[in-house]
Amino acid sequence: MAETDIEKMSFEAALAELEAIVETMEAGKVDLENSIKTYERGEKLKSHCEKLLKQAEARVEKITLDANGKPTGSEPLDVE
Repeated sequence: MAETDIEKMSFEAALAELEAIVETMEAGKVDLENSIKTYERGEKLKSHCEKLLKQAEARVEKITLDANGKPTGSEPLDVE
C-alpha cells in the first residue's frame, strides 16, 4: 500500500496516522530498519499538523463588543 502524500492530508487524517505510529512504536511492533522510516514519517506528520494548526489559529477571530455588550465586529484572536 502506497503512503499518502502528507501535504494533501487533512489535520484529522494526519493526526490519526501519527497516533497510530506512536502506538506501534511504543508497543515495539516495528523492527529497527523500519522504525527509522516510521519515525521520519511521524516527524513529517507532526510538522504538517503543526502547520495546519497555525493556519487555523490565524483564521480564528474573536467578536468585539461595545460598552453595552452589542457585537461591533471582529478582530484577530490573540492566542499568546
